[in-house]
Amino acid sequence: MAEATPQEAATSGVVTASSIPADELARLTDDIISALKTVYDPEIPADIYELGLVYKIDIEDDRTVKIEMTLTAPGCPVAGEMPGWVQNAVSAVEGISDVDVTMTFDPPWTPDRMSEEAQIACGWY
Repeated sequence: MAEATPQEAATSGVVTASSIPADELARLTDDIISALKTVYDPEIPADIYELGLVYKIDIEDDRTVKIEMTLTAPGCPVAGEMPGWVQNAVSAVEGISDVDVTMTFDPPWTPDRMSEEAQIACGWY
């Protein structure tokens, strides 16, 4: 299994312990992140990746992608829909066999998880 937190993927590539070739794993990681950046929180003008809502991305050897994520608040009105949006976006990545999205609120999301890009988009910078 290859595992990369969003920060690791963005800064140092991926952690390799996979039967997937390193260049293919890097492409999958980049494409998954690009797909996640197409999903927006409807109440905040930034994508879920830049908001810091994605806690972990695992790419299994069978090309199943496991995503652990959160919401800005447990009572978020799209709590029931957001995992489906993420699953649909990542499922469209070429070479992915399946996508499993798990929601967690531990640790709870805070605005300091936002990237500088998201802070600027929200006018919080």
